[in-house]
Amino acid sequence: MSEPVVVGQLGAVYGIKGWLKVNSFTDQPEGIFDYRPWLMKDGSNWREIQVTAWKRHGKGLICKLIDIDQREQAQLLTGTDIAVSAASFAALPEDEFYWRDLIGCRVKNTKGYDFGLVTQLMETGSNDVLVVKANANDAFGQSERLVPFVEDQVIKSVNITDSIIEIDWEPDF
Repeated sequence: MSEPVVVGQLGAVYGIKGWLKVNSFTDQPEGIFDYRPWLMKDGSNWREIQVTAWKRHGKGLICKLIDIDQREQAQLLTGTDIAVSAASFAALPEDEFYWRDLIGCRVKNTKGYDFGLVTQLMETGSNDVLVVKANANDAFGQSERLVPFVEDQVIKSVNITDSIIEIDWEPDF
């Protein structure tokens, strides 16, 4: 089984009957409840956990998990990552990518300059941004670069199979 994908985290306990706040990392916060089953880290292994109920509460979300009926039981789960199997995600069209597919890709420009590896992505108001950790021997002394993920203009090609993103971006920028 491929490594599960973290989609959220359990927050503080809510009430005395084992409900927990949910911090969702999905685009639409309620979307976290569309993924089943949830996986939680139990030591070094992942185990399935079933959500029996959930609801909006104020500006947040809360959920009830199977066999968690007391506040003390729920407190043991605060801060636990919520993950799902990578197979839970729908297949995307050829020109679309999940962020997790881009992390770890090597970034090179059209002239062959190696910028380094994508370590994360950031969402901004206008476009996503690749955070690229520069190579240790970067010719321009950079440790990290922010490259806008603007297809055609900056991003020329994405090859997930070979883990390479080709960009039209000058290394001294």
